Amino acid sequence: MNTGSASRILIVEAHFYEDIAEALFAGARAVLEEAGVSFDRMTVPGAFEIPAVIAMAERAAASGRGRAYDGYIALGCVIRGETTHYDYVAGESARGLMDLAIREGLAIGYGILTTETRDQAWVRADPAQKNKGADAARACLQQIAIRRRLEGWR
Repeated sequence: MNTGSASRILIVEAHFYEDIAEALFAGARAVLEEAGVSFDRMTVPGAFEIPAVIAMAERAAASGRGRAYDGYIALGCVIRGETTHYDYVAGESARGLMDLAIREGLAIGYGILTTETRDQAWVRADPAQKNKGADAARACLQQIAIRRRLEGWR
């Protein structure tokens, strides 16, 4: 995928399920490397923290104290348990990312799995199966390309 000039992406990855996160990252990394896109990787404890870290990165860049990113990739996994905690983490992390994308015009590839079981998560995370990390990276790159095209029309 052509993203124009070299892009820099921040991958924010929830490590609550570290093995699943690593598989998601492997898929995303392969897409970014194939596209020749530079990236930084930051880990957080869980999916709930991802939107806040993306917002922190944007504020740091705006203040001139941090690196500017063309887009973000959110990777993680929330597996339903015995309580309603799943609903809050899954819903609020998704809402937080969508709010950032709309309010700030950010290119965010959404790769937070929400599954009933660990087996379902593995099928989705595994680069040899559904490869949702790669899908999130492709979505981010496509959004960057669309934003650049729209900005060029002004």
